[in-house]
Amino acid sequence: MNKAANTYWTDNRLQAQRVATRAIPSLASPARELSREIIGTRTEIRRRGGLVPSWVVFVTIILATFALCLTVMMRTRAEMGAALQQNERISSEVATLRNTNATIASEIENLRNNPQTIESAAREKLKMAHVNEIIVPIE
Repeated sequence: MNKAANTYWTDNRLQAQRVATRAIPSLASPARELSREIIGTRTEIRRRGGLVPSWVVFVTIILATFALCLTVMMRTRAEMGAALQQNERISSEVATLRNTNATIASEIENLRNNPQTIESAAREKLKMAHVNEIIVPIE
């Protein structure tokens, strides 16, 4: 338990992670040293809690989630609108086909039961005539 609260152990561990920059001083650039002076070492940054406050990260995550939800909702509404238009178009086609079927059904009923309709259909469509009729072609 004594070692868990020891900050010296944490500092040694963080220094062990920066061995390469101390072992090869020729690779350390002046800009890196300047940024260390401004920002501080990794240990100081971790003690301060990082460069970005935690509430900024939280707000960013919330905004990203909100944007994702908004995008999904907008896309869903667009698809719903397209589906409603297609439903209206198909409903009007169904109504037209039902009217056509009703007309054809009434025509079939007339052809089965009404002798005058049967005669006129035979004359027009099948070019038939009665036995005692004379057909005179007109050009």
